[in-house]
Amino acid sequence: MRFRNLQELMELCVKESKTISEIMIQDQSEESGQSTEEIMTVMTEYYQIMKSAVHKGLTEETKSPSGLTGGDAKKVEEYRKREEASAGDIACQAMAYALAVSEVNASMGRIVATPTAGSCGIIPGVFVSAQERFGWDDEHLVRGLFCAGAIGYVIANNSFISGAEGGCQAEIGSAIGMAAGAMVELRGGTPEQAVHAVGLALKNTLGLICDPVGGLVEIPCIVRNGFGAVNALAAADMALAGVRSAIPSDEVIDVMLEVGSAMPSRHRETAQGGLAQTPTGRKIMKELRARKK
Repeated sequence: MRFRNLQELMELCVKESKTISEIMIQDQSEESGQSTEEIMTVMTEYYQIMKSAVHKGLTEETKSPSGLTGGDAKKVEEYRKREEASAGDIACQAMAYALAVSEVNASMGRIVATPTAGSCGIIPGVFVSAQERFGWDDEHLVRGLFCAGAIGYVIANNSFISGAEGGCQAEIGSAIGMAAGAMVELRGGTPEQAVHAVGLALKNTLGLICDPVGGLVEIPCIVRNGFGAVNALAAADMALAGVRSAIPSDEVIDVMLEVGSAMPSRHRETAQGGLAQTPTGRKIMKELRARKK
């Protein structure tokens, strides 16, 4: 890739008068030796999987093997259609769709890790709900995935995307930043606005620990996907409105690395701290172990 950070990416966009997705598609084509059409075809297949996961999570059984989770996406979607949602219909829909994909993951269904399985619901929740709202064709959303991919590439190479390495700020936070930046581009915002959206999003999740109950990517992971989709929409709207990240987004990514590195191991996907070690969390783990015997 010709860029190492978001500043270099933004400068490339300005220099070549291209969007973030166009830079990413070009660079990936040159790096892989594949044509633009071939790369787009593969990403289109990924987007179809995302849409299928949303549909499955809202219409089929998604009870996880542990029995701890499943069915919440349907509850939120039914509530959205029945009542006036406190957060508004748009946010509630994105939340339901994000929960749906995350529940499909927990029930061993097929998903796309964006950037990880633990945060797989955020980008589909934001993208699929926005596509239905704005009437965008699939190609537009597929290009948006390349924008999200460019942002994820920068985060992964300068900080963390793994909860085991940097806490949930790395998984959920990265996905929110990727979705927020991509949504800005999808809405016609500038590369600079997209980059500011990333910083705004990441600042809101700094320090978020990874504390899966029973060591499973279910509690509290699934609900964090739902909230993450809403946060991504908020960050995108702030950036589109002209709100800037006072701390440059690349510096925010550096802070994520600093905070994640300083985070105790018990707060990094070990299930030895946080919600996993509450009285109820320990009770759930004890019950899960008893079932396995």
